[in-house]
Amino acid sequence: MKKLLAILAVAGFMTACNNSGETAATAVDSATAKVDSAVTTATTAVDSTMKAVDSTVKAVADTAKAAIDKAKEGVEKAADKAKEAVKH
Repeated sequence: MKKLLAILAVAGFMTACNNSGETAATAVDSATAKVDSAVTTATTAVDSTMKAVDSTVKAVADTAKAAIDKAKEGVEKAADKAKEAVKH
C-alpha cells in the first residue's frame, strides 16, 4: 500500500509540475511580440529615413536649379555684352 501511495504521489507531482506546453506557448507569444515590435521599429526607422532622404534630395535639387538659373543669367549677360562689343 505504501508503494502504491508513493507511486501515485510521484506521478501526481510529475503531472502537476509538467506544464512545459504552457511555457512553450508563452515563449512563442513573447517571441512573436518581440519580433512584431522590432518590425514596427524598423518600419518607423525606414519611413523616417526615407522622409529625410526625400527632403535632402529636394533641397539639393532646388539649390542646383537656383545655381543653374544664376549661371544662365550670367551667360545671357555675357552674350549681350559680346553682341554690344561686336556692334561697335
